[in-house]
Amino acid sequence: MSERLENESEPNPDLGRAGQERLEGTIAPPQVGSEIIVDPTVLDGLPILGTEIVRAFNYGMSLWGRTAKLVCQLPTGERINYFLKITALNEVGKAMTEGEFESLKEMHATSPAFVPKPFAWGRYSRSEPETHFLLAEFRNVGEQPPDPVMFTARLAELHRNSRSPTGKFGFHTTTCHAFLTQITDCWEESWSRLFQRQLAHMVSLDLERNGKWPEFQAVCHLTLEKVVPRLLEPLQSEGRSIKPCLIHGDLWDENTATDMDTGEPFVFDAGSMYAHNEYEIGNWRAPRHRLSNKSYIRNYKRNFPISAPEEEWDARNLLYSLRYDLATFIHYPASNLRQRYGIRGFRIQDLG
Repeated sequence: MSERLENESEPNPDLGRAGQERLEGTIAPPQVGSEIIVDPTVLDGLPILGTEIVRAFNYGMSLWGRTAKLVCQLPTGERINYFLKITALNEVGKAMTEGEFESLKEMHATSPAFVPKPFAWGRYSRSEPETHFLLAEFRNVGEQPPDPVMFTARLAELHRNSRSPTGKFGFHTTTCHAFLTQITDCWEESWSRLFQRQLAHMVSLDLERNGKWPEFQAVCHLTLEKVVPRLLEPLQSEGRSIKPCLIHGDLWDENTATDMDTGEPFVFDAGSMYAHNEYEIGNWRAPRHRLSNKSYIRNYKRNFPISAPEEEWDARNLLYSLRYDLATFIHYPASNLRQRYGIRGFRIQDLG
């Protein structure tokens, strides 16, 4: 990436020892922090004309930006809160913000209770650094991750009820996994083909970020050329088919929560596309996530049946997890996750 990210070389403390430790318990809820000044362009994004921002506070944290709670007053005198996310990463931040806005918009249209409503995104008036914002419905973050039974039921509803506008896999714009662009601004009949393009993109970014590792690159090549078609083409052959499902795209512990006001689970910070629904939970394989608890996967399977061939579910899940692991290697180059998890990747050549 051309822009240096503020914490690009700092390992996430919640990854555990090289990401191998299984995390237990819940996450401390976000706190309201110090007061901040909001750029006047945010006012134009407020959904009700004449609304005034009374106060604004830092709220929780974002790995690649800042998050805030806006306390506003409507023309009627009623108080209402909004959520603001600010990203000062120039063109990278623009792609992240626009992609998240379009993702939330698409997801909210399908599952409004499961996804906060986005209202606007835009650019701050200041020029250096180029800063973008996302304005959305505010929800009080409670338990993270949410109860597995309720959460997986709502996630399966999103997958089941969504409809690709083209009937194909892809999305109408580029979305991001954190600060990494994804191959989404396209439409493919073949899920195998789109996933292959997605994985190849991440392999290329990993090489650029972390440097050459000949043995690992060789296995990546085998995975792309042999394993991906071997495991994914059968999903759409011999009379079998899969539905393009709208996915969140980056479901880990801190992108999920229980709404403290309603008790309902919800998700945020999305990088969506229409994909095979099983791809969504590839990220849950890693023990660095609390969502790796078997109760989440078990309950999800109860709500959304496994795709045929059923006996290859675990092999597909391993394949999908590699795409998320590659992103983690790129996000945290100072950690030793690539060395530890990369070795695991050698196992996948046996699946081809």
